[in-house]
Amino acid sequence: MNNQNQDDTIELLNECDAGVQMAVEAINEILPAVKDPAMQKEVQLCLEQHRKIGEQTAVQLHQHNCEGKSPSPIARGMSWLRTNVKLSMDDSDAAAADLLTDGCNMGVKTLTQFKNQYSAADSAAQKLADDIIHSEQQLADGLKSYL
Repeated sequence: MNNQNQDDTIELLNECDAGVQMAVEAINEILPAVKDPAMQKEVQLCLEQHRKIGEQTAVQLHQHNCEGKSPSPIARGMSWLRTNVKLSMDDSDAAAADLLTDGCNMGVKTLTQFKNQYSAADSAAQKLADDIIHSEQQLADGLKSYL
């Protein structure tokens, strides 16, 4: 693997790591507010998928002698604030679905940009990014009926 491939692989893995952490935190914030059992099941499935992808990302980062990347404190804080303000004003499933859909859309957009930016990343890193994108698209599609 040449330096560009190595650098792009590590960068993409770092962004996958940060994205998965952000998603898991957001889902954990919102999940207790979800009342509909079918919606809870769908959100829980996405959470489990993200945790599994997070574990796979950590393994790949370790193989590249990297520790990973945490989401920025500003992004974490803004997400937490937005979630808690919105849910304190409206704790309906529609509000939870709206927050989750926005998060999914942001995740898909951001990871797609990073996939394009780090296009020389190896196929394993690209697959992890694709798995995250797919999981978030699936959740956003599944939540449409709750909006």
